[in-house]
Amino acid sequence: MAELPIAPLTKHLDCIKDPRRHNVRHLLHDMLLIALCAIISGADSWTQVAEYGRSKQQWFSQFLCLPNGIPSHDTFGRVFAMLDPDGFKNFFSLWVKDFAKSIKGKMVGIDGKTLRGSHDKASGKAAIHMVSAWAADVGIVLGQIKTDAKSNEITAIPELIKTLALQDAIITIDAMGCQKAIARTIIEQKADYVLQVKDNLEAVRISSESPSSALSLP
Repeated sequence: MAELPIAPLTKHLDCIKDPRRHNVRHLLHDMLLIALCAIISGADSWTQVAEYGRSKQQWFSQFLCLPNGIPSHDTFGRVFAMLDPDGFKNFFSLWVKDFAKSIKGKMVGIDGKTLRGSHDKASGKAAIHMVSAWAADVGIVLGQIKTDAKSNEITAIPELIKTLALQDAIITIDAMGCQKAIARTIIEQKADYVLQVKDNLEAVRISSESPSSALSLP
């Protein structure tokens, strides 16, 4: 098998279990790699994913098995609808950990955003609010967690931080995250922090074994 730059992706794909039991004509590993490459290249439908796979079949054949060629768009849609989303979450978390060395000493911004158009008035569902960790220098979202509302960011932020490999990174959060519990969680992950403090808040500083592992800027 050729040595390719996508190797860091492939070594974690076993986290995603194949839900199929019968009539399996295409390997899940192959389908995942084709879909990932297609989406990174701009595909936004299963039809486009399948078309991308066919257009790059000769290249994919260098490192994928493709026992029955490129799957159809219906096959992609059906299989991905069956996948356990927790498997994707585990795969992504492990893959992101490979970037741990590249974020050493770099800024990781944690912020919450409401997804436009995600509310559903007909069913009474509120808009989706996501808390994300963005590593600007690497150009990747290290992780996300969904909350019921913006007011729940305070409890969501520590949960997100616990899932990430942030050693030696510098975590930045707005005034919403100026909480002792959040600062303590960052230190437990062996990262530094810069928290924005408003005039009506007491400045946060959590001590640790390493004097440089806690920053607080009023």
